[in-house]
Amino acid sequence: MHFNFPFNATQILWTITFAAQLVLLVVLMGRDRISRFPWFTASIILYGLRLLSEVLLSGRLPMMTLRTLFIILADLTAILALLVVLELARHAFSAVKRRVWVTWALITIAVALAVVALWGPWPTRAELTVDSPLALLRLLQLAAQKADLLIDVLTIELGLLVVAFGRKYGAGWRSHTQAIVVGLSTVAAAWLAIQEIWQTIARTVHPLTRPDYERVIALGGKLVNANKVIYIAALIWWIVWLWFDEPGTGESANGASGNDAMDVSVEASLVNETSDEAPGAAE
Repeated sequence: MHFNFPFNATQILWTITFAAQLVLLVVLMGRDRISRFPWFTASIILYGLRLLSEVLLSGRLPMMTLRTLFIILADLTAILALLVVLELARHAFSAVKRRVWVTWALITIAVALAVVALWGPWPTRAELTVDSPLALLRLLQLAAQKADLLIDVLTIELGLLVVAFGRKYGAGWRSHTQAIVVGLSTVAAAWLAIQEIWQTIARTVHPLTRPDYERVIALGGKLVNANKVIYIAALIWWIVWLWFDEPGTGESANGASGNDAMDVSVEASLVNETSDEAPGAAE
């Protein structure tokens, strides 16, 4: 007996990703994390809107309009991602002196800009200076691609710094800041690795027949799906760690304060009983 399963891997991964994002937003709201990580929350919302737009608008809008919308959303996502990196860096190293903070920020930005300059091809000036709507779209698309690469490198650098020095400045293991940074840096590192693998395949593999070409394209699809699986794992990671309070806060702190209050009330009752018995003893 053969079962006809109407969904492919891409649809299944899309559904799981969107559902995990909704659960993460519920956790952020229910556990009162939005006020602490507003840009991270906004980035999750925007990415969810991008997923919805891919399904709801594909095939319903003209191709040029749809492409323009997706490129604009990609640019907005890059801007929000940069704000997320800045937000997490401030949380992780708020206790660092300003001069040291600025110095390390300049170093990490310089390294990231060097990687962006050397990684991947750049279009020619003629392709970007043509006075046409397509040239403007190509410029916006290039800005989104290079901004994504810049943010991926910055995120990986921030992840290394938080893992190495976060504990010293209050962003140690089991802290929400480190949990978010570890998830983001893992996703960024995986995506850069997948891009490098695909570029290597494009440079070295030259299919001569149609079946060979289809196998290469199928391999590219598997690499993209692998990146989606890693992102889903990061979403689950964030859901778990953001649900629990950080050590020394929340329920653990409330429990400690409750025990202290109980001890005080017991001591007060003992004092009252002693004061009530004192006159009788004097008599």
